[in-house]
Formats: sequence, C-alpha cells, structure tokens
Amino acid sequence: MAFHKTTPEALGRAEEFYHFTEEAPCSFSFCTELDATALYDFAKDSGMKFFPVFLHCLSAEVNARREFRMSENKAGELGWYDTVNPCYTVFHEADKKFSDVWTEYDGDLRVFYERYSEDARRYGGESTKPSKPYEGENLFNVSCIPWASFTGFSLELPKSTRFFSPIFTVGKYFRREGRLYLPFAAQVHHAVCDGWHVAMLVNALQARMDGLAVK
Repeated sequence: MAFHKTTPEALGRAEEFYHFTEEAPCSFSFCTELDATALYDFAKDSGMKFFPVFLHCLSAEVNARREFRMSENKAGELGWYDTVNPCYTVFHEADKKFSDVWTEYDGDLRVFYERYSEDARRYGGESTKPSKPYEGENLFNVSCIPWASFTGFSLELPKSTRFFSPIFTVGKYFRREGRLYLPFAAQVHHAVCDGWHVAMLVNALQARMDGLAVK
C-alpha cells in the first residue's frame, strides 16, 4: 500500500480545492437506487451472501478511480493510495450496537469473499468481540441499514472539513415490478470529487452488478 503525495495544482483542481476547503467547506450526498437483481441471483446461485458480493463490486469501482482514493496523511499532506480497503459496520443484535470491520481488497471475488468470511467469523457476532485493528489509513467506509429503505440520506460532518475519503450507505433492498432495488448513497468531499465523478462510479457499479454471472 503506497501513498502518493500530490498538490491541488497537480490534480488540476487548485481553484475547486481552495473553494471547497477554505471559502465554503463542502461535502455532498448523492442518493440513487441500484438494480440488484443480477447480483442477488448470482449470490444465491453461487451460495454466497448478498452483502459481501456487493461490497466487492463497490470496492472494485472505488479502486478504479483516484478521486475515491484521496486522503491526507498524518502530516496533513494530500495524496492518494494505490489501494483502499472497505471498512464496514457489523451489527450486534444483543445490544443493538455495531463494530467496524475492514477486509483487505482483492480483485478476485473468491479471494475477497474468503477474507470477508474470515473477518466476519473473527470480529462479527457478539458485541464483546473487538473491532478489527486498523493496519493503515487506506480505508473507505460503508454502512448498511438493512431494516429500512430510503430515498435520501446525508451525513453531517461539521468538523471534518478535510475528510476526503468517500462514505457509502446502503439500505434495505426491495422489489418493484419484478426487479430488486438497493438504496445507495455516496457522501463525498467536493474538493476532490464532483457530481460527474459520482455519476460515473454509480453507472460503472451498476454495469458491474449487471454483468455478474455464475461461471
């Protein structure tokens, strides 16, 4: 995992970066519905769980785009990581709390799924189990709210004006006219990411989900 230092000027975003970090610090939320029919069928036919298959699709598209791998290191230097790993929430039924668990990303779904399953076994379940210790800062956050669907979602981060990593949230999937849909929200920092970037990620994510097939 390498961190590549850069500057807003080198990114071609000097004006945008200054405006959205100094003049008008701004993040924004983008909400949509993803057609998860093919993904659901693939997971079911493959004997896999729905969420880790979706998590792999999302991780693949995040890692394919530098805008979603941006961060600041501990020295306050701007840059991007070669690879970022998904950090997701695990709900504990006993006390209705959750823990953070992350899984090392791999482009191979089977490898990633095995890693996810091992992390879930070790750190999921009872709330007495600790969160998985962080081994780096190359993480992006994914939250799941499987108890309800939503059409809008936003996070308030008033003191995180330089938090450049994306945050994704998914809701309860639902059926409509024979198709399965998944509520999906992306929270991004406007200094490093525009609506166009989010739209391209969403479109590519949808295409990747549509392209899943049992081999």
